[in-house]
Amino acid sequence: MGANDFITLFFLVAAVLIFLQLRSVLGRRTGHEKPPVDPFSARDTAKPAADDGKVVTLPRRDQVDEEQRWADVDAFAKPGTELNTQIRELVQADPSFSPKEFVKGAGMAYEMIVMAFADGDRKTLKGLLSKEVFDGFDAAISEREARGEVVKSSFVGIDKADIVNAVVKDSEAQITIRIVSHLISATYDKAGAVVDGEADAVAEVTDIWTFARDTRSRDPNWKLIATESEQ
Repeated sequence: MGANDFITLFFLVAAVLIFLQLRSVLGRRTGHEKPPVDPFSARDTAKPAADDGKVVTLPRRDQVDEEQRWADVDAFAKPGTELNTQIRELVQADPSFSPKEFVKGAGMAYEMIVMAFADGDRKTLKGLLSKEVFDGFDAAISEREARGEVVKSSFVGIDKADIVNAVVKDSEAQITIRIVSHLISATYDKAGAVVDGEADAVAEVTDIWTFARDTRSRDPNWKLIATESEQ
Protein backbone atom coordinates (compact mmCIF):
# COMPACT_ATOMS: atom_id res chain seq x y z
CA MET A 1 0.00 0.00 0.00
CA GLY A 2 1.40 3.41 -1.00
CA ALA A 3 1.72 6.38 1.31
CA ASN A 4 -1.18 8.17 -0.39
CA ASP A 5 -3.41 5.12 -0.05
CA PHE A 6 -2.58 4.88 3.67
CA ILE A 7 -3.46 8.56 4.26
CA THR A 8 -6.73 8.15 2.37
CA LEU A 9 -7.64 5.09 4.42
CA PHE A 10 -6.79 6.90 7.68
CA PHE A 11 -9.11 9.82 6.91
CA LEU A 12 -11.87 7.46 5.76
CA VAL A 13 -11.75 5.57 9.09
CA ALA A 14 -11.70 8.84 11.04
CA ALA A 15 -14.72 10.14 9.11
CA VAL A 16 -16.69 6.96 9.83
CA LEU A 17 -15.93 7.17 13.56
CA ILE A 18 -16.98 10.84 13.72
CA PHE A 19 -20.21 10.06 11.84
CA LEU A 20 -21.09 7.27 14.26
CA GLN A 21 -20.48 9.53 17.26
CA LEU A 22 -22.63 12.33 15.83
CA ARG A 23 -25.45 9.95 14.96
CA SER A 24 -25.48 8.54 18.49
CA VAL A 25 -25.88 12.06 19.90
CA LEU A 26 -28.19 13.68 17.34
CA GLY A 27 -30.51 10.71 17.15
CA ARG A 28 -31.18 10.55 20.87
CA ARG A 29 -33.84 12.59 22.73
CA THR A 30 -32.34 13.99 25.89
CA GLY A 31 -35.51 15.16 27.61
CA HIS A 32 -34.39 18.78 27.34
CA GLU A 33 -36.05 19.61 24.01
CA LYS A 34 -37.94 22.90 24.02
CA PRO A 35 -41.73 22.52 24.40
CA PRO A 36 -44.22 24.34 22.14
CA VAL A 37 -44.48 28.06 22.84
CA ASP A 38 -47.17 29.05 25.30
CA PRO A 39 -48.21 32.54 24.10
CA PHE A 40 -49.68 33.46 27.48
CA SER A 41 -46.75 32.55 29.72
CA ALA A 42 -44.70 35.33 31.28
CA ARG A 43 -41.21 35.17 29.80
CA ASP A 44 -39.46 36.49 32.92
CA THR A 45 -40.99 34.25 35.60
CA ALA A 46 -40.15 30.70 34.57
CA LYS A 47 -36.82 29.34 35.77
CA PRO A 48 -35.40 25.89 35.05
CA ALA A 49 -35.78 23.29 37.77
CA ALA A 50 -34.07 20.01 38.47
CA ASP A 51 -35.26 17.26 36.16
CA ASP A 52 -36.57 14.60 38.55
CA GLY A 53 -39.30 13.34 36.25
CA LYS A 54 -42.06 15.16 38.14
CA VAL A 55 -44.23 18.09 37.18
CA VAL A 56 -42.68 21.27 38.55
CA THR A 57 -44.82 24.28 39.42
CA LEU A 58 -43.04 27.30 37.98
CA PRO A 59 -42.83 30.57 39.91
CA ARG A 60 -46.01 32.53 39.28
CA ARG A 61 -47.06 36.12 39.55
CA ASP A 62 -48.71 35.48 42.91
CA GLN A 63 -45.22 35.85 44.38
CA VAL A 64 -45.19 39.50 43.31
CA ASP A 65 -45.69 42.02 46.11
CA GLU A 66 -49.43 42.68 46.56
CA GLU A 67 -49.02 46.46 46.45
CA GLN A 68 -47.16 46.19 43.14
CA ARG A 69 -49.86 43.87 41.79
CA TRP A 70 -52.59 46.47 42.35
CA ALA A 71 -50.35 49.24 41.04
CA ASP A 72 -49.98 47.26 37.80
CA VAL A 73 -53.75 46.95 37.50
CA ASP A 74 -54.23 50.71 38.05
CA ALA A 75 -51.55 51.46 35.45
CA PHE A 76 -53.40 49.29 32.95
CA ALA A 77 -56.97 50.45 33.62
CA LYS A 78 -57.89 53.80 35.15
CA PRO A 79 -58.94 53.48 38.82
CA GLY A 80 -62.68 53.89 39.33
CA THR A 81 -63.59 52.50 35.91
CA GLU A 82 -65.65 49.36 35.40
CA LEU A 83 -62.72 47.65 33.67
CA ASN A 84 -60.41 48.37 36.62
CA THR A 85 -62.97 46.82 38.99
CA GLN A 86 -63.35 43.78 36.73
CA ILE A 87 -59.61 43.18 36.50
CA ARG A 88 -59.21 43.57 40.26
CA GLU A 89 -61.87 40.90 40.80
CA LEU A 90 -60.04 38.64 38.35
CA VAL A 91 -56.71 39.18 40.13
CA GLN A 92 -58.34 38.34 43.44
CA ALA A 93 -59.49 35.04 41.93
CA ASP A 94 -56.17 34.44 40.18
CA PRO A 95 -53.18 36.31 41.70
CA SER A 96 -50.98 35.12 38.83
CA PHE A 97 -52.94 37.21 36.32
CA SER A 98 -51.22 40.20 34.72
CA PRO A 99 -53.33 42.26 32.26
CA LYS A 100 -50.23 43.53 30.47
CA GLU A 101 -48.82 40.05 29.97
CA PHE A 102 -52.23 38.75 28.93
CA VAL A 103 -52.56 41.32 26.14
CA LYS A 104 -49.11 40.42 24.82
CA GLY A 105 -49.94 36.72 24.94
CA ALA A 106 -53.35 37.23 23.33
CA GLY A 107 -51.68 39.07 20.46
CA MET A 108 -49.34 36.16 19.86
CA ALA A 109 -52.20 33.67 20.09
CA TYR A 110 -54.27 35.78 17.68
CA GLU A 111 -51.59 35.66 15.00
CA MET A 112 -51.07 31.91 15.52
CA ILE A 113 -54.80 31.19 15.23
CA VAL A 114 -55.37 33.40 12.18
CA MET A 115 -52.45 31.87 10.30
CA ALA A 116 -53.26 28.30 11.40
CA PHE A 117 -56.82 28.74 10.12
CA ALA A 118 -55.54 30.04 6.78
CA ASP A 119 -53.12 27.09 6.52
CA GLY A 120 -55.69 24.54 7.66
CA ASP A 121 -53.41 23.62 10.57
CA ARG A 122 -55.88 21.78 12.79
CA LYS A 123 -53.20 20.58 15.23
CA THR A 124 -52.22 24.11 16.22
CA LEU A 125 -55.84 25.23 16.40
CA LYS A 126 -56.86 22.37 18.66
CA GLY A 127 -54.41 23.45 21.34
CA LEU A 128 -55.62 27.06 21.36
CA LEU A 129 -59.40 26.77 20.92
CA SER A 130 -62.26 25.47 23.01
CA LYS A 131 -63.98 22.39 21.57
CA GLU A 132 -66.95 24.43 20.32
CA VAL A 133 -64.81 27.03 18.54
CA PHE A 134 -62.49 24.33 17.14
CA ASP A 135 -65.48 22.45 15.71
CA GLY A 136 -66.58 25.61 13.90
CA PHE A 137 -63.10 26.30 12.51
CA ASP A 138 -62.69 22.65 11.53
CA ALA A 139 -66.01 22.67 9.64
CA ALA A 140 -65.02 25.84 7.75
CA ILE A 141 -61.66 24.33 6.79
CA SER A 142 -63.34 21.11 5.63
CA GLU A 143 -65.79 23.05 3.44
CA ARG A 144 -62.91 25.00 1.94
CA GLU A 145 -60.98 21.79 1.25
CA ALA A 146 -64.05 20.17 -0.33
CA ARG A 147 -64.28 23.08 -2.78
CA GLY A 148 -60.59 22.75 -3.58
CA GLU A 149 -59.89 26.26 -2.35
CA VAL A 150 -56.59 27.47 -0.89
CA VAL A 151 -55.99 30.49 1.33
CA LYS A 152 -52.76 32.44 1.11
CA SER A 153 -52.24 34.91 3.94
CA SER A 154 -49.51 37.18 5.27
CA PHE A 155 -49.86 38.63 8.75
CA VAL A 156 -48.71 42.25 8.74
CA GLY A 157 -49.20 43.06 12.41
CA ILE A 158 -51.48 44.16 15.23
CA ASP A 159 -52.22 47.88 15.52
CA LYS A 160 -54.14 47.77 18.77
CA ALA A 161 -55.28 45.26 21.37
CA ASP A 162 -57.50 46.26 24.29
CA ILE A 163 -59.27 44.32 27.01
CA VAL A 164 -62.92 45.39 26.88
CA ASN A 165 -64.40 43.06 29.49
CA ALA A 166 -63.21 40.71 32.22
CA VAL A 167 -65.42 38.49 34.36
CA VAL A 168 -65.10 35.52 36.67
CA LYS A 169 -67.94 33.00 36.47
CA ASP A 170 -67.64 30.47 39.26
CA SER A 171 -63.96 29.58 38.84
CA GLU A 172 -63.71 30.42 35.13
CA ALA A 173 -62.09 33.69 34.13
CA GLN A 174 -63.25 35.13 30.82
CA ILE A 175 -61.56 38.04 29.09
CA THR A 176 -62.84 39.74 25.96
CA ILE A 177 -60.27 41.57 23.88
CA ARG A 178 -60.69 43.83 20.85
CA ILE A 179 -57.90 43.40 18.31
CA VAL A 180 -57.25 45.59 15.28
CA SER A 181 -54.88 43.93 12.85
CA HIS A 182 -53.64 44.18 9.28
CA LEU A 183 -53.14 41.26 6.95
CA ILE A 184 -53.01 40.29 3.32
CA SER A 185 -55.31 37.38 2.50
CA ALA A 186 -56.82 35.86 -0.61
CA THR A 187 -58.73 32.65 -1.32
CA TYR A 188 -58.02 30.84 -4.59
CA ASP A 189 -60.23 28.28 -6.33
CA LYS A 190 -59.06 25.11 -8.11
CA ALA A 191 -58.18 27.10 -11.21
CA GLY A 192 -56.05 29.54 -9.24
CA ALA A 193 -58.50 32.43 -9.51
CA VAL A 194 -59.10 34.71 -6.53
CA VAL A 195 -62.61 34.13 -5.18
CA ASP A 196 -62.31 36.13 -1.95
CA GLY A 197 -60.02 38.82 -0.63
CA GLU A 198 -57.19 40.55 -2.49
CA ALA A 199 -53.76 39.10 -3.15
CA ASP A 200 -51.90 42.42 -3.06
CA ALA A 201 -53.90 44.61 -0.67
CA VAL A 202 -53.51 45.07 3.06
CA ALA A 203 -56.84 44.78 4.84
CA GLU A 204 -57.71 46.08 8.30
CA VAL A 205 -59.56 43.55 10.43
CA THR A 206 -61.21 44.16 13.79
CA ASP A 207 -62.03 41.10 15.87
CA ILE A 208 -63.56 40.72 19.31
CA TRP A 209 -62.38 37.48 20.87
CA THR A 210 -63.05 35.97 24.27
CA PHE A 211 -60.50 33.78 26.05
CA ALA A 212 -61.09 31.68 29.17
CA ARG A 213 -59.28 29.55 31.73
CA ASP A 214 -60.08 27.80 34.99
CA THR A 215 -58.49 29.85 37.79
CA ARG A 216 -58.28 26.73 39.98
CA SER A 217 -56.19 24.88 37.42
CA ARG A 218 -52.40 24.78 37.43
CA ASP A 219 -52.58 24.90 33.64
CA PRO A 220 -51.74 28.53 32.69
CA ASN A 221 -53.15 28.20 29.17
CA TRP A 222 -56.10 30.29 28.00
CA LYS A 223 -58.36 29.05 25.21
CA LEU A 224 -60.43 30.97 22.71
CA ILE A 225 -64.11 30.37 23.50
CA ALA A 226 -65.90 32.94 21.29
CA THR A 227 -65.18 35.03 18.20
CA GLU A 228 -66.90 38.01 16.67
CA SER A 229 -65.91 40.30 13.81
CA GLU A 230 -66.64 44.00 14.22
CA GLN A 231 -68.20 45.46 11.13
